[in-house]
Amino acid sequence: MRKLLLLVIIVCISWFAIHNKYPNIDVKSEVEQIKSELAAVKENPDFSNFIERFSAEIKELGVQLDSSINQLSQNKEELKSTILEKPTLSAPNAQVFSVYNIELGDTKTQVEQELGAPKRSTYNEYGVKWYTYHKNYQHFLMAAYDKNNKVVGLYTNQDLISSSKGIKLGAPKEKVINELGKPMDRMQKGLVYYLIPKERDYDLFLIGDSYTTVFYDKHQKNTVTAIQIIRKDIEREKNDFYTKGSKQLEEGFEYQLFDLTNAARVQHGQNALTWDSRIKETAQKHSKDMAVNHFFDHTNLKGQSPFDRMEEDNIRYRVAGENIAYGQLSSIFAHEGLMNSMGHRENILKPDFRLLGVGVAFNSKSQPYYTENFYTK
Repeated sequence: MRKLLLLVIIVCISWFAIHNKYPNIDVKSEVEQIKSELAAVKENPDFSNFIERFSAEIKELGVQLDSSINQLSQNKEELKSTILEKPTLSAPNAQVFSVYNIELGDTKTQVEQELGAPKRSTYNEYGVKWYTYHKNYQHFLMAAYDKNNKVVGLYTNQDLISSSKGIKLGAPKEKVINELGKPMDRMQKGLVYYLIPKERDYDLFLIGDSYTTVFYDKHQKNTVTAIQIIRKDIEREKNDFYTKGSKQLEEGFEYQLFDLTNAARVQHGQNALTWDSRIKETAQKHSKDMAVNHFFDHTNLKGQSPFDRMEEDNIRYRVAGENIAYGQLSSIFAHEGLMNSMGHRENILKPDFRLLGVGVAFNSKSQPYYTENFYTK
């Protein structure tokens, strides 16, 4: 029926076209002739067979088209599932390092689901806080977060480092250089370039979107002893080499140096020390004295030794010691420097000590002075 209707429509269109172009033609007789010829064609068995074959082929084509569309849809879902389930470790921005399987960009919620609540949070030189995680100073790490609670900084001095380059705690410096390339020799802050000292116990690398500092232990054949990772934009927001001193930054550096010292002790098989507020005041007064009066020495301008100052503050001890540091831009750099100085290292790892207080003060150039006082009652 549809075929016949199509033929009638064609005839009508043809009639109007012919009539408009050739008005003198006897259209009625022409139409009758066309109808007669169409009837003959319709009765022709070859025409009927052609129509049936054509219809069957169209139907088969429709089935194949439906099948292809379904297959494409399945392939799309499989591809989507593959992309979501498999991380693109070879992507240009893939991170080289993680600490305890934590990477920059992870959320605070993810970190604390794995590690629990932080033991302490204190301000650092980047204007954000270091959150300290550990279990009696084992599995020690510090993480910093931005305003969206995304990880922007990581540090550890224990065996928690993983790397796609095979770099871990105890790896030789040569392997680090071979895998990461030439270290940076300067750092830009605002319009000023600060040269990184040639004689140093660490290397700084710009890796993707982060600045990575690898610290070495020169008393262990220059092997990796710690790592700090800071997101690039956080580092670049710090416009000067030193951060302007403040009470909260003093306190932050003091507690950070205390925690770093304990983490190093535990890493080397020693007991953790207990914070002592009384001797903290002794340490803080000496740091302030050095900062204000522009000297750097265990003996102050009055000729008093650390033990004289402890006695003056009525602190009784069986064994005691003092570490001082100056000019390091953070408690992390101060601690790593002290660990590479044998006399200071011995105090940090001395098994006889039980108590520790740390005092920090800044001079007029925002350079920090650090004093650690150790003792046992």
